[in-house]
Amino acid sequence: MKNFIRPGNTMPATAPAGGIVSGAGLLVGSIFGVAATAAAEGAAVELALTGVFELPKVSTQAWTQGVKVYWDSAAKNCTTTASGNTLIGTAYAPAANPSGTGRVRLNGYAA
Repeated sequence: MKNFIRPGNTMPATAPAGGIVSGAGLLVGSIFGVAATAAAEGAAVELALTGVFELPKVSTQAWTQGVKVYWDSAAKNCTTTASGNTLIGTAYAPAANPSGTGRVRLNGYAA
């Protein structure tokens, strides 16, 4: 196909103010990804859009497998609270209360 660009499992983006560390989540418009490498503010960074990642979460929430997971851009963590947040995927595995991380299967598309 002459119009094929790339598979789409990753996406280039620009690192936000303060830069980004490898493994950190980043919301670009309505697309969420996880940084493949560290990048300084304004530098290019490749974001993984699909897969299962261990990400920071609201520690007081208990997750059941398959529950919808949202990104809280202000707190820079995952939550099951939909209001004001962006859907990024589902819980890949249960996560206890308290726990600071949870495994998330990214949905790979714009919310």
